[in-house]
Amino acid sequence: MISAESRLRLAPKARLRFDRKASRYMLLYPERGLVLNPTASDVLRRLTGERTVASIVEELAMTYGHEPHAVEKEVLAFLETMADRGLVQDVA
Repeated sequence: MISAESRLRLAPKARLRFDRKASRYMLLYPERGLVLNPTASDVLRRLTGERTVASIVEELAMTYGHEPHAVEKEVLAFLETMADRGLVQDVA
């Protein structure tokens, strides 16, 4: 279960890549790939394993001008989905 105190990073099998032709980020993993919207790529680029989800949420809330509570709910749901697919993992 991912929480605000989780410290996450991309799974070893996943790579975040910028597609210059399409000017967008993609999350690549064995034999598959996900085209990311700008918000999803903003979240995944911040997953260094050093920062908590709460600090990432706080930064995104300031960047996008939204309430931290609403941002946290969306980010946690997105990260749960990515964890269920084995694309992000907790470093703890």
